[in-house]
Parts: sequence; structure tokens; C-alpha cells
Amino acid sequence: MHTSPSPPPPSRPTDTTEFAMAFTSTPRGARLARLFVSQCLDAWGHPYDGDVNETLALITAELCANAVRHGRVPGRDFHVRLAAETDDGRLRVEVSDTRAEHRPAVTAPTDPDAESESGRGLLLVTALADDWGVTDRRSGPGKTVWASVSVTRPPAK
Repeated sequence: MHTSPSPPPPSRPTDTTEFAMAFTSTPRGARLARLFVSQCLDAWGHPYDGDVNETLALITAELCANAVRHGRVPGRDFHVRLAAETDDGRLRVEVSDTRAEHRPAVTAPTDPDAESESGRGLLLVTALADDWGVTDRRSGPGKTVWASVSVTRPPAK
């Protein structure tokens, strides 16, 4: 049986709390990334059924689905980083893959055809995130698509 690591415990309120992990570039990997982000947020004081957790889980799901669909290179994982910067009350999720040539346009996405079964992910990210963008990957080839959400401090546990 394979056990997955637990998210890191919360740190002092003035620190940046961070979770980072690599996932296989498969639909299962994308699903696991969303679940881990949601679990981290819950551990950091943003409950599963709260707006912050639901919003960031949905953003993570869309960015990971795009990494699997458009950024997949056989044998290469995609990486997810979640950072809670408590000094400014922002949460940031980053999804990195190894395909630098498939960069999403940061301009306002257009509505897909009404009959289309895909093409709405970045519309959701645009609607839910306070800001999002694309940067070069920090280490190695590829890109990082990120989104940030402003939140109030979580209640003390």
C-alpha cells in the first residue's frame, strides 16, 4: 500500500506556509493535486466546505487539468505549489509543467462555443482568482501558471 505524505503543519502566523509536490501528468495526478491542496487548506484553517477552500480547490483543478492536457510530456510530472502568505492575506497556487511552448494567453479568455465540451477552465480561473498569470518555470524548462486569492485570516483553532 502506498501512503501519501501529509501536508505540512501550519507555521507561525507571520511565516509563509507552503506545500509543494510533484504529481504524475495524468487525470489521477490532477485529482490528487486538488485533494492535497484542499487538505492543506483545511489544515491551515480554511475548512473543506468554506468559500476559500472550495475556490482554491476549483482553481487548482482547472490549472492541473490544463497541465495534464496541454503541458504533458511523457515521463515528466507536473508540480503544484500552494503558498499562504499571511502577512498580506493572500493564497497563491502555482502549477508548473515542462511545455514552454503551450502558454495560455493572459488576456481575457473568450467564451467557447456553446456546444464545446471544453475551453472553460481559464474562464473559471479568471472569474474566481483575484489575479493570475504565466511565468517561466523556476527550475528547468517549461512554464508556471499561477493564481492568487485574497482571504481574511483563518480563525484560530
